[in-house]
Amino acid sequence: MAQAILIAVLELLAGLGVFLTAMKLLTNNVESLAGDKIKGMFAKISKSKFVGVGIGTATTAIVQSSSAVTVMVIGFVNAGIMSLTQATTIIYGANIGTTITAQLVALGMLGTGSISMNAIFGAFAGLGAFILIFAQNDKLKRIGGLTAGFGMLFVGLSLMSSSMSALAQSPQLSMFLSTLSNPLLLLFAGVLVTAVLQSSSAMTGLVLTMVFGGLLTLNQGIYLTFGSNIGTCVTALIACIGSNTNAKRTALIHMLFNVIGVVLFMLIGLFLKLGGLSFASLLETMFPNVVTTQLAMMHTIFNVVSVLIMLPFTNLLVKITKKIMPEKQISDAEEKPRLNYINDIYLVTPPIAIAQIKNEVLYMSDVAMKNFNRSIDAIVKLDFTEKKKFEKDEELLNFMNREIIKFLVKLSKRENSTLDAEFIGTIYHAISDLERIGDYAENIFEYAEKLFKEQSFFSEDALQEIYELRTLINNLYNATMAIFKETDLKYLEEAREYENKIDILAEKMGENHVRRLEEDLCTPDTGALYLSLASNSERVADHILNIAEGVKSYAKKPKTSANPQISK
Repeated sequence: MAQAILIAVLELLAGLGVFLTAMKLLTNNVESLAGDKIKGMFAKISKSKFVGVGIGTATTAIVQSSSAVTVMVIGFVNAGIMSLTQATTIIYGANIGTTITAQLVALGMLGTGSISMNAIFGAFAGLGAFILIFAQNDKLKRIGGLTAGFGMLFVGLSLMSSSMSALAQSPQLSMFLSTLSNPLLLLFAGVLVTAVLQSSSAMTGLVLTMVFGGLLTLNQGIYLTFGSNIGTCVTALIACIGSNTNAKRTALIHMLFNVIGVVLFMLIGLFLKLGGLSFASLLETMFPNVVTTQLAMMHTIFNVVSVLIMLPFTNLLVKITKKIMPEKQISDAEEKPRLNYINDIYLVTPPIAIAQIKNEVLYMSDVAMKNFNRSIDAIVKLDFTEKKKFEKDEELLNFMNREIIKFLVKLSKRENSTLDAEFIGTIYHAISDLERIGDYAENIFEYAEKLFKEQSFFSEDALQEIYELRTLINNLYNATMAIFKETDLKYLEEAREYENKIDILAEKMGENHVRRLEEDLCTPDTGALYLSLASNSERVADHILNIAEGVKSYAKKPKTSANPQISK
């Protein structure tokens, strides 16, 4: 008997390993194939609570991981592009979406005669493997990985189910498990195991196989599943470490929602017990002779009812969370450089990470151009009131350059589509260009300080040329950002024209400088600074155009739709 139990335990571990690997394979390939759809759904976030719930449900159903969706939401809140209320409704939906896995597992355990659905669905693992071996293009390989992951899910379940049947034959183990009837003890066990597995779906799958194998009663399975809803919050709590207050509030809302739901259903269970009923007896009446469907339906009912009850109190839940976790006041001097849109929690969802990198680069480009414009203001107005902001943003640019590169290195090691891999390669060059723009802006600011120290100034003609140069560079920047943001090359010729005009103007500035020297309208020292300014500005334009040209490697064909507004 001892040998049989050992073999059953090893088989259980093997099945659980295959199941968890299948979940990861399934999630990664679904994210790659449906990445644009996921991005599109999150882009449709609105003020409607029902839209938020729908987006959360659909995204989780696609990704097959409520933890991954919750981590995404925390990142969006941390970046300031999603409100706490919006995040809360998406978390509601994620809790509903995660029940799809339990329904699939329950379906796999059904069957007719000697053929189970596990065997039928498990065959997809072989089909997916053949596709992976013989596929030539990236998309087909993703489909193969998705198919193999789906099949492996049921292979793992089959292994776990057979191990449970063997373990159920042990009278000692059955007797021990039968003593675990206390709902609170079962709840705590569900929390603990789910926290270790880092997946409520894996925990639910494990409990379903134990109930199916006769190792646990339906009632025990129900309370373990209740605990899994709290245990899954651990991932979100870990993800919010190092994030801002609102991101931490999002993780707390996730925890509170699940705790409130569990407390509510525990009270309902107690009320049913007083009336001589139980969740198990009600489910057996509603879905007779299919114990796995009964447990899966309880999991769905729990989450749907919790959402329906909490939805009207969403604003109150947000207010309570803000009271529990008030905003900490940080002065400008204490605030340290940080990334606004990306952190390591996005590595679990590469398609979303790609979208967030784009947002981070757009933010970095805005910081770089603000400093360039500040440097031009300083040299033409000899006004240094923005010096502290300039220095702080220069420090931020250097920080962002380092940290984005670190993130890109980590992301490039993940499973990425060919197009996303090309995008990552281009971003390396883009952030280097932006960092160099910051350096040239710093040079120009130093020229301004030197001009002020020497009590010198530029002539009116020179100032007009500088203003004209700045206008052209800003127009080039606006066209480039339209190209980068929309991944569309329809403005590329316009950007090239602006850069060509900048080259012509810079050359003209040199010729005019010589003429002004001959006419004693400026001094040689002032003229040297003027030429350095023109040269540095021209290089800024070169780096901006580099970003626009870099988009060619991964851009789609030019659209025919109307152009967005670009300042002229």
